[in-house]
Amino acid sequence: MARVKQCCFNFCNDFKEYVIEYLIFFILNSFHAYRFATRGSVLDLAIGIVIGTAFTNVVQSLVDDIITPPLGLVLGGVDFANLTVKMNNFVYKDQPPVVIRYGKFIQSIITLLIVAFALFFIIKATNQLYKIAARKKEKKKIDSNIEASEEVKVLREIRDLLARQSFVEPITVRL
Repeated sequence: MARVKQCCFNFCNDFKEYVIEYLIFFILNSFHAYRFATRGSVLDLAIGIVIGTAFTNVVQSLVDDIITPPLGLVLGGVDFANLTVKMNNFVYKDQPPVVIRYGKFIQSIITLLIVAFALFFIIKATNQLYKIAARKKEKKKIDSNIEASEEVKVLREIRDLLARQSFVEPITVRL
């Protein structure tokens, strides 16, 4: 039997690539992350990593020690660090049960959300500062162009005044 042609003429693969490229473009364009990432230097990146690590540790402590204990108290005295699901090991009966610690996972998600929001607002503020600086630079450039054109206007007025004076006073020569 002859080989059957693809029904979509490779449309499915092209469509997947297009969708993936569009999603990546949309994500980068919406957060302006590519502008933020391409402006810095290696030193800035290193400082950002150190500060980010310290910030993450602070937020982790905030979530573990301050946010989740009162939340657990409101939910009936639940300790999020000890929330687990024990699954009996039905394959190997002599082994201890498998423990899924979803409480720590919930704490990690809360930490991630706090860090993500903080970084989002930091990047947003940085982009605003760069926009303000760009506007000031553009305004300064326009103002310098206006000043140059004002200077040209003044020079033209002086030229015109000198031209009028030379025509008003005719030079008389006596012999």
